[in-house]
Amino acid sequence: MGSFERWLSLWVALAIAAGMVLGQWFPGLFTLLGGLAVAQINLVIAALIWLMIYPMMLAVDFGAVRRVGRNPQPLLVTVGINWLVKPFTMALLAWVFIRGLYAAWIPPELGDELIAGMILLGVAPCTAMVFVWSQLCRGNATYTLVQVAVNDLIMVVAFAPTAALLLGVSQVVVPWDTLQLSVGLFVVIPLAAGWLTRHFMDSERAIEHLEQRLKPWAIVGLLGTVALLFGFQAGTIAAKPGLIVLVAIPLILQTLLIFLLAALGMRACRQRHDVAAPGALIGASNFFELAVAVAISLFGVRSGAALATVVGVLVEVPVMLALVAIANRSAWLFPYRSPEG
Repeated sequence: MGSFERWLSLWVALAIAAGMVLGQWFPGLFTLLGGLAVAQINLVIAALIWLMIYPMMLAVDFGAVRRVGRNPQPLLVTVGINWLVKPFTMALLAWVFIRGLYAAWIPPELGDELIAGMILLGVAPCTAMVFVWSQLCRGNATYTLVQVAVNDLIMVVAFAPTAALLLGVSQVVVPWDTLQLSVGLFVVIPLAAGWLTRHFMDSERAIEHLEQRLKPWAIVGLLGTVALLFGFQAGTIAAKPGLIVLVAIPLILQTLLIFLLAALGMRACRQRHDVAAPGALIGASNFFELAVAVAISLFGVRSGAALATVVGVLVEVPVMLALVAIANRSAWLFPYRSPEG
């Protein structure tokens, strides 16, 4: 499996190609699979993500959770980047590109909707896939869990007012069913399964052996997720390739910027790599299910806002995998000892 993981970028590229081809050849199948959703969360993709998350939950040291408070700086960096920086840099980049650089190619009405969709992505930091990115960069499972939990608590109270402020609307209705189901599926259930597994397993060695046996399936889950995401949107990509590329550029730049700022913040407060890397990746990643749901409710399923959030879905996995590779190669920049470890 080690050699397979070293070629992960190639397998992801092939999964993207396979998803595009199959989505074009069998649109009815992907329409059927795409319809298996509850509260904007596709149940097939949810099962694949759960397959990726569960091995990491096995590594959570529940006894160490209370010791995380000894080292609050990474939490402060994550919260600051996610809620005081990320929404506003996304809004700025959206305006610079859509209203400035792309003004000659994009009509004003469509431009307004695209900007709105990009802003919604910027106001929706990730919940589920963070555990996958953390696992791929050998992150501290316990601290990652705490960071995600704190982020989710803040999202409950901060998402709607922040989105309303930046969108210039009087009210943003939060799809609570999407938010609650996501937290339940991707945090509560796998966390409970991990705790129960640790409780009933005989030893740490047995748990480690189970983690190793599940590791190949986690990669299969990742590749399946990629193929399905691109299969679902194959028609949209084929119909509007130029617009997809135009929207993807500022979204990618935003992701790189947030990752860099968070990584610099982690280094400034002298965090070790297994805390710094997932902390930086949390800010860079997006809760695209929530963004898509709000975009559709505010602007409609065929709006530019919905399209922009879909582009966010498409760039998420390839860009985040590239950042995981960067995080792994820059581990030498974070040689510190963290108080919680």
